[in-house]
Amino acid sequence: MKSIAKKVIIYSMVGLMQVGLFATVVEASPRHEEPPRYEHHRDQHQREWERERDHKIHEENKRHEREMKRRPFESKRQWRERMKHENERHERAIHAIMEHHRDWHRYTR
Repeated sequence: MKSIAKKVIIYSMVGLMQVGLFATVVEASPRHEEPPRYEHHRDQHQREWERERDHKIHEENKRHEREMKRRPFESKRQWRERMKHENERHERAIHAIMEHHRDWHRYTR
């Protein structure tokens, strides 16, 4: 009877020690992973950059639309020629805006 009581006491103590070690490990682990503060600043800056990019694209599209309208003094041939040049200029402008945004993205990551 004595040996069974000793074994129960010893195993109970070993079990309590393991539970105690496990509890300290759980307490030491982070509960909620919060993103570092600089991530929030970078995200906010990125949203501002995207808003600026969208504004530039919107302005370029409005300018392009105005330029595509035929002027009263233009012949059809002159208008088509101007449209051709304007379409090329518009594509370059949009490409430059997007490329500038892509470059910024590359350096902020």
